[in-house]
Amino acid sequence: MNKREIAVNKTAEELMTLADELGRGYFRQGLNCTECVLRTFMDIYEVEFPDEIICMATGFGGGMGHTKNTCGAITGAVMALGLLKGRRNPFGPKEEMGDRIKHLQQEIYPVFGEMVEEIEAKYGTLICREMSQPFGDFDSKPRMRNCMEIIGYCAQLAVKYAEQQ
Repeated sequence: MNKREIAVNKTAEELMTLADELGRGYFRQGLNCTECVLRTFMDIYEVEFPDEIICMATGFGGGMGHTKNTCGAITGAVMALGLLKGRRNPFGPKEEMGDRIKHLQQEIYPVFGEMVEEIEAKYGTLICREMSQPFGDFDSKPRMRNCMEIIGYCAQLAVKYAEQQ
């Protein structure tokens, strides 16, 4: 996948910094956590999807429909990475199904799993309510700052894993 002009000739570390800045900026503009991470990735990489793809991410915000379950920034990172590392053709002849499943389990899932495990190691959980609880009321500024930091981190990791060969 090619990079957009804002990302050309940048190192992986520079792209991660850019992802952090873009993700935080989108949160300040009112996008939810999942939308921020996915939109950031789409800004850095030439994604052949219309901007309306962000609609698909909306319901994952606030820990899936604002239920505060799995963190939306994490979900956004998984969705974003899937744009680059996801299966290109999950369908095929039935006789090749075993090979497709093997490829999925041995080559694709581990990349996503490693990214999610890195996030969990940093925060101690993947659950929005647990990540937000120390910051009080969900509408408070400290909680919003915390979410902005998580969004930036998840956007950085999506780029980090996208850049790995």
